[in-house]
Amino acid sequence: MPTTISRAKLTTDIVLAGVFALVCSPFAALGGWADIAVLAAFTGALAVRRFSPAWSLGVAWVAALSQMLMLRDLQLYDAAVIGVLYSTAAHGGRLVKWLGLASAGAGALLATAYLAVVKPLFDSAGFAGQDAVSTFILSVVLLVASIAVLVLAWTAGLLVRSVRDTREVRRREETANRERELVEYRYVVEQERNRIARDMHDVVAHSLAVVIAQADGARFAAAARPQSAVDALGTIAGVARGALGDVRLLLAELRHDEAGAPQPVLDDLDELLDQVRSAGLDVRFTETGARLQLGTGHQIAVYRIAQEGLTNALRHGDVTEPVHLTFAWDADGVAVTLVNARRADAAAPESHAFRHGIPGMRERAQLAGGTLRVEAGDDGMFWLMARIPAQTSRLA
Repeated sequence: MPTTISRAKLTTDIVLAGVFALVCSPFAALGGWADIAVLAAFTGALAVRRFSPAWSLGVAWVAALSQMLMLRDLQLYDAAVIGVLYSTAAHGGRLVKWLGLASAGAGALLATAYLAVVKPLFDSAGFAGQDAVSTFILSVVLLVASIAVLVLAWTAGLLVRSVRDTREVRRREETANRERELVEYRYVVEQERNRIARDMHDVVAHSLAVVIAQADGARFAAAARPQSAVDALGTIAGVARGALGDVRLLLAELRHDEAGAPQPVLDDLDELLDQVRSAGLDVRFTETGARLQLGTGHQIAVYRIAQEGLTNALRHGDVTEPVHLTFAWDADGVAVTLVNARRADAAAPESHAFRHGIPGMRERAQLAGGTLRVEAGDDGMFWLMARIPAQTSRLA
């Protein structure tokens, strides 16, 4: 079966075969048309040695057998057999490769028999004038030399093939490693973008909820309690200013591969509670048990889950009822529970109204190795329950 090679390689083989024919043609011409025909066959075998090693081996066998049948002497063009055997090992398929090795052994035996036995029977050349012992010794030497030359040519092709295959395997491994690194890089980038998107949603949703609540309160209190309206406007300005700073930091993360934007931790929880309380939400926070050491990522997860839960309570809950936020610490971590009363017209927890908040909280909990569950009870209460694992060392 022909091997797919480039046109340049095929052209090179044809040119080299032509050069070989030109070098051997003066010697072949001395032997007449028979040697010229054999030379033409060997030239053809060399021309297709890489394009079709099987055809090259077959044509070489036809040329060698024809040479023997016509009782031609050993010629320079017989060196083409070396190139053919080399190509069977270097470029042939599995069957052709082993046929090349078998041809090297069979060819050595056949050439020895032809030169030591057959040819001397028809003329007085070669070993005809020598005794049997000398003929045997010279036959053995000829056989060993033939096997050494032909098998060495085949072995050289096999070594070249092994080197080429090793380089190809290494190249494929390098390509696979580059592709894997690219996939990992894209995955990390995508995860980072998702994190930034979650943070953006948390910041904007929470800040807008506080701003809307304060604006509504200021609008209703403007006539009766002007000072309350002024305080509400101040809160709106502070929340909006803080949100603007957070958004700028998040946008800076999008513009740079390595950003050092500060992330919220548990120590920032009091400020968050003050913001939602100033927006009119009655938050009753309870913390039981001794705090355990949380990693930065785990602290961010706890903070963002609490922030999103309080934001949802402010947007979709009944703000006239208290919201109960509980942190229950134990030896394994912290259980975050948030319970608030739902408004009568509030959307279901898994509806499009929560398409960013609840999935984002659940993903944060899972990335921290924890779980998150939400329930809408028949009694009109909304439950958010998260479990975040902690490190083993306790805070001093």
